[in-house]
Amino acid sequence: MRCCFLIIAAITALLLLPRDAAFAQPQPHAAASAEDTTVTIPLGGNAWGDTVWFRLSHPGKLDIAVKTTPTDTPADIGVTLGGLKHTLHLPAHTDRTTNTGHWLIRDTGYQHVIVDINRRGAEGLTPQAIQSLILSGPATAAPMSYVPNDEGNFFYWGRRGPSVHLNYPVPDTTEKVAWFYNEVTVPADQDRVGSYFMADGFSAGYFGMQVNSSAERRILFSVWSPFTTDDPRAIPDSLRIVLIRKGDSVHAGTFGDEGAGGQSYLVYPWIAGNTYRFLLHAEPQADNHTRFTAWFYPPEKGHWLLIACWDRPATHTWLTHLHSFLENFEPEQGDLDRSAYYGNQWIGDSTGHWTPLTRARFTGDNTARKGYRNDYQGGLQGDRFFLHNGGFFDTYTSLDSWFERPAAQQTSPPFNIDDLP
Repeated sequence: MRCCFLIIAAITALLLLPRDAAFAQPQPHAAASAEDTTVTIPLGGNAWGDTVWFRLSHPGKLDIAVKTTPTDTPADIGVTLGGLKHTLHLPAHTDRTTNTGHWLIRDTGYQHVIVDINRRGAEGLTPQAIQSLILSGPATAAPMSYVPNDEGNFFYWGRRGPSVHLNYPVPDTTEKVAWFYNEVTVPADQDRVGSYFMADGFSAGYFGMQVNSSAERRILFSVWSPFTTDDPRAIPDSLRIVLIRKGDSVHAGTFGDEGAGGQSYLVYPWIAGNTYRFLLHAEPQADNHTRFTAWFYPPEKGHWLLIACWDRPATHTWLTHLHSFLENFEPEQGDLDRSAYYGNQWIGDSTGHWTPLTRARFTGDNTARKGYRNDYQGGLQGDRFFLHNGGFFDTYTSLDSWFERPAAQQTSPPFNIDDLP
């Protein structure tokens, strides 16, 4: 999870893929020569269990070798790609790179290699027995997509998968944005553990819903301190986020690691397939503080719930940099896809005038921009925007693409401010 501050399922891919989406190749990080290219795929950033993932852009011959560490007993290593399996025998105390055979790649895109190991005379084998796969041949011509090394902690970030965003520009005619309204729907079977479906993002924080475990889901609202640190204990008292009020059963405290500040969440069993409403309010104060308040509307209850109101010091601002995002915060879930629809966005100014937000720019994090993972999509489906990541699907959307949804027929969002708790 990024608490503070991501398809192989064919049916979902067809539902989400907009016909007019733009596509691009990833940034290459492998050599361009086809015949003499050798590419090392480290398991640390590209493997889940016995499965190793990488993306190819060219058909042709692919040779796969296995780099191993010494073991005290002989072992048989099986390497399977596209249903074709090669098995090699590894003597005890072997520390070398061993060729396993070659494959003919006809269908480019993401490939998964299954590596199974059988130690003779012993049960199982330590994960350290295989360090990496060594690929060569014409199929490895650039660009390829994989995590090449752990610089910048990318074994961790790459296994989480790419985070993707929708950035909503505010019309030039609106100067003081006091309200931001959004609706989020997570399709059935897309509510993976480790997912954060963030609805109302702004320059000082974010507000959305998570799948924290198989037994727990949360509605999370966090506000960063203006003091830059990853340790909430290091924040001076004068720059701490202060809780003004919170809703029933809402937990309020602090957070760190990715910035620091005030965090509030409601444990709530939201349901995939249902549409949830999120409302955010900013109210600048006379003493150079700003109060940010978040409400959540679950259709199962039929009324708004207060999450929290936080006071941010050294801040006198309205809502800016409005956005939504989708991320996976559990690296072990990074080989699974997740998706969400974001619709019916509205902003309200300080005078109570409401304006629909109908345009969005699709962006991604460094994992996407570096081309380490290219399993991401965003765009328009019907009258809603969508985000989709993880799962190693083949067709992806160009970063920085713009999309526009049809304008709503009504002149204000479907709620009454007087009904807010």
